[in-house]
Amino acid sequence: MSLKQHIPNAITCGNLVSGCLSILFVAFGMPVKAAVMIFVAGLFDFFDGFAARLLHAHSPIGADLDSLADVVSSGVAPGFIMYWLMAHAFDLPSVTLYGVYVLPCLAFLLPVFSAIRLAKFNVDDTQKTSFRGLPAPGMAIFIASLPLALGQVGHLVDGALGYWCCLGITLIFSFMMVSRLRFFSFKMKSAKWKGNEVRWIFLIVAVVAVAVFRLVALPFVMVFYVLLSVCFASKME
Repeated sequence: MSLKQHIPNAITCGNLVSGCLSILFVAFGMPVKAAVMIFVAGLFDFFDGFAARLLHAHSPIGADLDSLADVVSSGVAPGFIMYWLMAHAFDLPSVTLYGVYVLPCLAFLLPVFSAIRLAKFNVDDTQKTSFRGLPAPGMAIFIASLPLALGQVGHLVDGALGYWCCLGITLIFSFMMVSRLRFFSFKMKSAKWKGNEVRWIFLIVAVVAVAVFRLVALPFVMVFYVLLSVCFASKME
C-alpha cells in the first residue's frame, strides 16, 4: 500500500483523537472546549473523505475506520456533553445510585442510536446523494452547538435548558438518526444554482445567521437543516 493510501486514514485518526479530547474536556468540566473539539472532529471527517476522493485512496479499511471514529466523535462525545447538560439542569430529579445521578445517563441513548445509524449506513448503498435518517455528525454538531450558544448568552452553568428539555432533545435526535426520513447531503455534482437550490439556500441562511447572531445561531441552523430536509430532501432524489 502506497503512502498516499494512508493519508485519508491519518486524517480519520484526527477525527477519533478529537472525539477523545472532547470526552476528556467534559470529564474536566469544560463543555465549551469539548464542543469545539466536536467541530474539529467534523472538519477531519469532511477532509478524510475529500482526501480519499482526491487521491483515489478509497479502501474497505478506511470506510470501517471512518465509522469507528464517528462512533466516538459523533456518538460518545456528544453523549457526554448531553450528560453534562442534564447533570447541571435546574430541574434534575434527585434519583441517585451510589452517589451518581441516574437520569442523566439517558443521554447515552445518543451514542447507542448513533452506532446503530452508522451500522445501517455501512450496509445501505442507497445513501449516496441523500441520507436515510439524520447523519450522526449532524446530531453531534447540534448537541455541540448547545454549550457554545448557552456560553455566549451566559447561561451555561445555570441549567437554562432544563433536564426535561435535554431529555426531549435526546429522544428526538435519537429517533431521527434511525428514522426513514430523508436528509439532503452537500455532495454537489456542480456548483450551479439549478439542482442545488435547497443546498445553496441553507448555506446562505447559515452563513448570514452565524455572522449576525454568532454562536447563538448554531442550534437554529441545525433545526433549519432538519426542516428543509423533511420538506425537500425526498424531492431532490
